[in-house]
Amino acid sequence: MCIRDSIKAVRFHIYGDQLTLPVYKLNSGDRLELHFDDIEANVKNYYYTLQLCDYNWDRVNISPFNYLKGFTQQRITTYRYSSISFTQYTHYQVVLPEKNMMPILSGNYLLKVFLDGDTSKLVFTKRLLVADNKALIKAQIVQPFASKIFRTHQKLVFTTTLSGINSFSPAQQVKVVILQNGRWDNVQKDIVPTFVRGNNLEYNTENSGIFGGGKEWRWLDLRSLRFQSDRIDSGTYNKTNTELFLKTDIDRSDQRYVYYRDLNGFYNVETFERINPYWQGDYATVHFNLAPPNNQPYTNNDIYLIGQLTNYELSNKTKMMFNPQKGVYQTSLFLKQGYYSYSYLTVNKNNSADKKELEGDYWETENTYTILIYYKSF
Repeated sequence: MCIRDSIKAVRFHIYGDQLTLPVYKLNSGDRLELHFDDIEANVKNYYYTLQLCDYNWDRVNISPFNYLKGFTQQRITTYRYSSISFTQYTHYQVVLPEKNMMPILSGNYLLKVFLDGDTSKLVFTKRLLVADNKALIKAQIVQPFASKIFRTHQKLVFTTTLSGINSFSPAQQVKVVILQNGRWDNVQKDIVPTFVRGNNLEYNTENSGIFGGGKEWRWLDLRSLRFQSDRIDSGTYNKTNTELFLKTDIDRSDQRYVYYRDLNGFYNVETFERINPYWQGDYATVHFNLAPPNNQPYTNNDIYLIGQLTNYELSNKTKMMFNPQKGVYQTSLFLKQGYYSYSYLTVNKNNSADKKELEGDYWETENTYTILIYYKSF
């Protein structure tokens, strides 16, 4: 979650792989990367800390010294000014965990970045998962039983075997979270096991672990700003900035499913024109257009642009506004060079829980699922 408008292109992932969730295995040699840009283009004293949270991502009220080894905050000392690019910015990066601050308990953590060693000057937060492998999971994706969603949804059937845990009542002490494509906005949790056999838990209830299949994600190639890719209609190039106008998207809910390789909502910071995209990659203002059926606005629905490029946030920054003269929804984002995947989401104005993507759902769609097992003793 970004708070300050000057912070752009926040990337937090396993070292060397931008298409991963930030998961650190306890007491291992795993490394994570954090990258971000400050377009105010000066040097600031950024610090970070780790905050332990519970299963619901609420703060755990214990001393940081009980879950961190070493200091409770670290200064980010690695930074570099942008070069070559029209947009001036300062790029900051850090490899975690550092020897001076190491998590010693598994669980949910919030990575908090703040200014001048003052935690009240919060800049942004990112989720971090610290895992202690004590559960063996076997899972498969099947078609749901219900005839209404048999061809549109995907169901996860899985079992977990706990080891090295004194579990008096696994059904009460163990909680499950399922993520589709690394998303936290449509997470499924509090799933009750169907059968419990000692430390073996089986999850195969009729109404849980079911996700809409969706379609393969829409794409946008910004790895070169001069060479306009297939999704770009036109561009405006000035001495200090670049504007790109995308071809108009349409509602795909009635289209048939076609497979192609996508990034499942993630994006990569990369460029064809420079050596290091992190401090040499440029920025562009990208204009998105979506044409609704018959060029008429959706009744009682707001439209949002979603994906990792917007952090799946539903805010005024990601909300699309209807242009009655052109009959399309429009919004703009300031994006760094890279390869992006994105989608559109409708949200009922009278019921924010009523959400639907403008893609249609198909059982055949390729998706990535992550199953997280949480254990807490009595």
